[in-house]
Amino acid sequence: MKILKWVIMVFVGLFAVVFVGAYFLPSTVSLSREVVIAAPASKIFPHINDLKKNQVWSPWAQMDPDMKLVFSGPANGVGQKNTWHSENSSVGTGSQEITASTLNNHVTTKLNFGEMGTATSAWDLKKQGSNTKVIWSFETDLGNNPVMRWMGLRFDSMIGSDYEAGLAKLKTIVEAEK
Repeated sequence: MKILKWVIMVFVGLFAVVFVGAYFLPSTVSLSREVVIAAPASKIFPHINDLKKNQVWSPWAQMDPDMKLVFSGPANGVGQKNTWHSENSSVGTGSQEITASTLNNHVTTKLNFGEMGTATSAWDLKKQGSNTKVIWSFETDLGNNPVMRWMGLRFDSMIGSDYEAGLAKLKTIVEAEK
C-alpha cells in the first residue's frame, strides 16, 4: 500500500511540475533567420511581396509539391492571400495574408493555422553595400495553453531550419536573375 501511495504522489507531483511549470515559460515565441543576398532590395522585394512567387522558394512548397493552393486578392502586396491544404503533416492546412508592405523594405503576413493558432511572419530588407540582408522572422502567441508553452521551447528547432532552407533558395533564385 505504501508503494501505491508513493507512486500516486510521484505522479501527482510530476503532473503539478509540468502543468504549473508551463506558466513560468514564455507565452510568445519569436525566431528569425537571415541571409545576405548579392543583389539590391529591388530585386528581392518582388519575391517576398507576391505569395505566388513565394511558393517558388518556400520550404513547405518543396515538402509537398501536390499541396492545394488557392490565391485571392490583389496580384501582390497588402490583401493578397493564399490558402493551402496538404496531407503532409509538416505542411498542414492554413492561410497567409499580406498585411503590410513597404516597397523594397518590409513585408508582414498574418498566418492562420486553424486549431494550431495564428502567427505573424515578416521580411525586412537591409542594405549592406551592394548587397541586401534579408531577415525573415516569425512570432506567435501561445496563450495560456500549457502544452503549447512547452512546445514553444522547440519552435526554433522545429522551423528554424525551414527558414534557413527557404532563404538559401531565395538567395539562389535572386542571384541567378542577374
